[in-house]
Amino acid sequence: MIHVFIGTQAEYIKLAPLLWRMESAGLPYRLIDSGQHADRSESFREELGLRAPDHSMGGRRSVDSVPAALWWAAGLSRKLARPRRLARTVFGGRPGICVVHGDTPTTLLGALMAKRAGLALAHVEAGLRTHRWLHPFPEEIIRVAVDRLADLLFAPDAAAADDLRRRRVKGRIITGSSNTISDALRAALEPHTADAPAGLDQPGGARSPSAPCPVVVTMHRVENLHRRRRRQALVCTIVRLAQTTPVRWYVHEPTRRALSSADQADLEASGAQLVPMAGYAEFVRALAQAPFAITDGGSIQEECALLGVPVLLWRDRTDRVDGIGQNVVLSRYGPATTEAFLADPERFRRAPSLPQSSPSQEILEVLNDWIIGWTRTETP
Repeated sequence: MIHVFIGTQAEYIKLAPLLWRMESAGLPYRLIDSGQHADRSESFREELGLRAPDHSMGGRRSVDSVPAALWWAAGLSRKLARPRRLARTVFGGRPGICVVHGDTPTTLLGALMAKRAGLALAHVEAGLRTHRWLHPFPEEIIRVAVDRLADLLFAPDAAAADDLRRRRVKGRIITGSSNTISDALRAALEPHTADAPAGLDQPGGARSPSAPCPVVVTMHRVENLHRRRRRQALVCTIVRLAQTTPVRWYVHEPTRRALSSADQADLEASGAQLVPMAGYAEFVRALAQAPFAITDGGSIQEECALLGVPVLLWRDRTDRVDGIGQNVVLSRYGPATTEAFLADPERFRRAPSLPQSSPSQEILEVLNDWIIGWTRTETP
């Protein structure tokens, strides 16, 4: 049995193409929702055309603050003390392999639970590093820990695979043709493809052809939300930008709480639109039409790299090589870098470059072969 352990919006988006293919191939799997984004998971699944989870954990509220994350993680960690009950309740008493994704608290908890229950572990998006233990925190530590636990490590590119080899991880390393975000992005932009479920076939962000498309802005990372100087620098940048250019800031709930009332008043007075997070298809279509983007999101960096959209990455370091030196400019919070980018962002535009191959299909084939081999060894 393949167990898929996810719980955040990014995990749902990036693993949805794999789940679509398992459904299409009739390959049985068990979907486990960690509850990290509990109050939004149902809407993610509905838009992405995914079925309800076989097992849901946590409560009904999303884990969107540090205290809430600690409380949630502590509650779920107690399940590790009783491996037999863990295997029976969370994994339905079905042995096999558990798939986790990325570098979130859900990733680490899923990995620990799977190993504690006696399952093999597959890590999708393995091998990404900034090589600084506390930047970002706790993502960098989670990546290293899960990579060491994994039996199958799906690296999104050759650089990630090489890093895993240098670290001498024990699991089998599989180098993918690209990140699974490319499959999700194609389905959102071309909803009539065979891989896209009906839920994605919805028009998003319709605008008058003559209206200028807004700059897309997001910020949600801990290293920005809880560092006043970095947060304020971005607010000031957007306030100045919005006075001459349409700007739409998609505001995560933690970001809304982190922005002071004065910040929000200044942004609104400048003409910047502060809007809630949109559905995935609507968001990526807005991103594809944007003159440029400013973000601290790793997934958005990957999407912009594929779309060729200029993007100012509001971070000191990134674990991804996507677009760096081409259409992605790493700000390192430097005023000179920011001003140089804003002076002529169009010079960073590149042609879209969606790969023809499907990384999700590549993962599915490896998992299917693993299940076949495992079944043969387990059958008396």
